[in-house]
Amino acid sequence: MIEVVCAVVARGGRVLVCRRPAGAHLAGHWEFPGGKVEDGEDPDQALVREIREELACTVVVGQALGAVEHSYPDLKIRLQPFRCTILRGEPRALEHEELGWFAPEEMNELELAGADRAVWESFRAEV
Repeated sequence: MIEVVCAVVARGGRVLVCRRPAGAHLAGHWEFPGGKVEDGEDPDQALVREIREELACTVVVGQALGAVEHSYPDLKIRLQPFRCTILRGEPRALEHEELGWFAPEEMNELELAGADRAVWESFRAEV
């Protein structure tokens, strides 16, 4: 089981998601930004690091949302989402094909990765 964290960032009734690049696991799928928790990191530290590396901005990690366990054909993850607020910088797609701010009705049309779809289903009423 791989421990993964992600940031759920909402602003102006829109949610930030990123599209995985060609050649990556789940290429072309949309996901909440984040990544693997490294040895010796707590989830909050991992999320701040991942957002800095992926989006070149700084977030404040807030409330933990319900964790999701999901099995893909080649791996199993436990995805821990957190509400986050951008403290400094404007997100840029450094490691993703693109990023976007989407309204709830637009989110429903995106091809979200399986675990991220489950996060969205539990969070969308709160946007």
